[in-house]
Amino acid sequence: MKTRRASTSTGLYLATGFAAFLFLVPFYLIVRNALSTDAEITGENWKFFPTDIQWGNFTELFDDPTVPFGQSLWNSAVVGVLHTIGTLLVCSLAGYGLARIPYRHANKIFYAVLVTLMVPTAVTFVPSFVLVSSLGWVSTLRGLVIPGLFSGFTCFLFRQYFLGFPKELEEAARVDGLGYWGAYWRIVVPNSLNFFAAIATITFISGWNAFLWPLVIGQDQEAWTVQVALSSYMTNQTVNFHLIFMATAVSILPLVFVFLFLQRWLVQGVAQTGIKG
Repeated sequence: MKTRRASTSTGLYLATGFAAFLFLVPFYLIVRNALSTDAEITGENWKFFPTDIQWGNFTELFDDPTVPFGQSLWNSAVVGVLHTIGTLLVCSLAGYGLARIPYRHANKIFYAVLVTLMVPTAVTFVPSFVLVSSLGWVSTLRGLVIPGLFSGFTCFLFRQYFLGFPKELEEAARVDGLGYWGAYWRIVVPNSLNFFAAIATITFISGWNAFLWPLVIGQDQEAWTVQVALSSYMTNQTVNFHLIFMATAVSILPLVFVFLFLQRWLVQGVAQTGIKG
């Protein structure tokens, strides 16, 4: 029996180690190619480590006059932060209202929110662009952030979470004279930070990685996000592989920092949301 358990544990460790290795291979290739020349990346004599590490690729990335990568990086950070804060505020309040405020049409509104999840993005893309264009928000941060503040899926997650939130805490707050608004800010939010952290992480990553909407709205280079800047390194004339990989490596770092900063709350929050990978 002990031998069988030991062999099973060994097999699981080997399988886990192999899966971790496969997961890390793309990150190694990104870093390796980011510090190589185009000839080493595309050449036939491929080596595990670059022959001559090109640290100058980093400075070339930010000094390139044709692509404002530094400005694009800043735009993505601003858009990601504003998108995250706005989505948390709008969707949490909507979810809390649907879960707690007694209103006879609350279920109908909730079903309408669910219907939005079934509508393909392509259906609303053109009307959204026409509306944003008519408001003069093209190539502005407002046009990049505001249209994406409401997420039906995020609202659904908040509503389901608040349904399971202990009502006793809110009832005690009402005894002290707090209404729904006061109970939300003083009781619900402080006791739901793990859940908020999980949603914030997912929302920030989604906003950071968005490509199609920023591509259409950011018609001026000053309004480009990092994903749009990445695509600009591939043109009909040439493909700057070393800059693509260096830009990819740099653009991943903020996501790593966000995850490391929030991972303690993220793990607990994901368990509460029921999100599965």
